[in-house]
Amino acid sequence: MINYIWMFFILVGVVVSIFTGNVQAVTDATLEYAKLSVELAFGLIGTIALWSGLMKIADEAGLVKALGRLLRPLMIRLFPDVPEDHPAMGSMVANIAANIFGLGNAATPLGLRAMKDLQTLTDDKETATNAMVMFLAINTSSVTLISSGILAMRVASNSTNPTETIASTILATTISTTVAIIAAKLYQNMKMFNK
Repeated sequence: MINYIWMFFILVGVVVSIFTGNVQAVTDATLEYAKLSVELAFGLIGTIALWSGLMKIADEAGLVKALGRLLRPLMIRLFPDVPEDHPAMGSMVANIAANIFGLGNAATPLGLRAMKDLQTLTDDKETATNAMVMFLAINTSSVTLISSGILAMRVASNSTNPTETIASTILATTISTTVAIIAAKLYQNMKMFNK
C-alpha cells in the first residue's frame, strides 16, 4: 500500500512540474538529493557500526542483562499476566534495552519475538492480550535515552554539538512512555476493551 502512495506522490509531482514548467527544477532536485542521500548513508555507516559494536560489547559484558535485572521489577508490575520466568519477559526486556540505547534495527526482531512469545500465553490468536497492548504502547512511545540514529545524522551533517539533543530526548521519552503506560492501563480497565 505504501508503494502506491509514494507512486502517487511521484506522479503528481511530475505532472505538476510539467504544467508549471518546472521539469528542469524537479530533475535537478532529484539528482541533488540522490547524491545527498548516498553521502548521508555513507556518513552513517561508521556511526551505526560503532553503536552496533558498542551494543554487542555491552551485551557480551553483561550490561544488557544487568539492565534487564534492573528493569525486571518494573516489568513484573507492568506485565502481571506474564510469568516472571516466561521467555516473553526476556524478549521484552531485551527489546526495551535495545530501544533505550537507540538501536531500533536491533530492537525490531526482539520485539517481534516478544510478541510471538506473548501470543503463546493465550488461546485466542486473533485478539491482543493486555500484555501485548502494553508492550506495543511502550514500544510505540519510543523508549530511547541515547538516540544513536540522530547522533549519527548530526555527526554526518557536521554539527558543532551533536550530543545536545540527549536531554530533550530523555525528557520526550519520559513523557511519551508515561502517557503510553497510563493510556494502556486506563483502556485495560474499560469493559468495552477488555473481554
